[in-house]
Amino acid sequence: HNRNPGQTSLVSLGLWVPEINTNELQGINNKKKKTKMSKPRTAKQINKKKKFVADGVFQAELNEFLSRSLAQDGYAGIEVRATPVKSEIRVHVTRLNKVVGKSGQRIRELTALVQKRFNYPEDTVELFASRVKDRGICAAAQAESLKFKLHDSVPVRMAANGVIRSVKRSGAKGCEVIISGKLRAARAKSQKFKDGFMIHTGNPRKQFIDEACRHVYLKQGVLGVRVKIMLPVDPTGATGPRNPLPDLVEVKEPKEDKE
Repeated sequence: HNRNPGQTSLVSLGLWVPEINTNELQGINNKKKKTKMSKPRTAKQINKKKKFVADGVFQAELNEFLSRSLAQDGYAGIEVRATPVKSEIRVHVTRLNKVVGKSGQRIRELTALVQKRFNYPEDTVELFASRVKDRGICAAAQAESLKFKLHDSVPVRMAANGVIRSVKRSGAKGCEVIISGKLRAARAKSQKFKDGFMIHTGNPRKQFIDEACRHVYLKQGVLGVRVKIMLPVDPTGATGPRNPLPDLVEVKEPKEDKE
């Protein structure tokens, strides 16, 4: 075979391989390294819309999980506070001793379950339990109470009126209870029980109305329970909003004329 001057032959295989200049290879590799290092490192952008959706899904799943686990302990909602080091979850309940357990055993079990369910690294999530200040004006606690009354075959009207009386005794301005489903006959219907003053629209509704919804699984089907409570005005902010309703008119007594 005719061999070109930049090629060496392999006698055993009858092939030849072109000679490679190592200096040229080093120069090419250095150029690649330079181009790679010259690229600026930009921080990964987080889509805010996806972040809000993910946070909402997380809170909904956590609320569903805890409402099933703590149904008999008066579960009344959660507060999630995320920090760069640790996530803190505060659970509001009416029966604090049962949730905490003996020497804090049950609250540690719940923390481990939440950590495993939502893939938290170890020691990055912590659960706290706090007692509801006033059970009578907590819509979630009253909805759970009504749910267990219906489970125990208490008549619908008697159970709803009992909840309304309990709410009114606690100082609430008004209460509304809606129960829907197969109450007596095969045909599903909805019954509404209410007492006192209740607002339904406007921005004050967000501050004054405490609302909760629960599902009651019975043999004949599923009943829906909704409890709405009109909170009283509390200057301290412990049991209700500090500011009164915007349409409230206060007539002051006239000043006495000094003679």
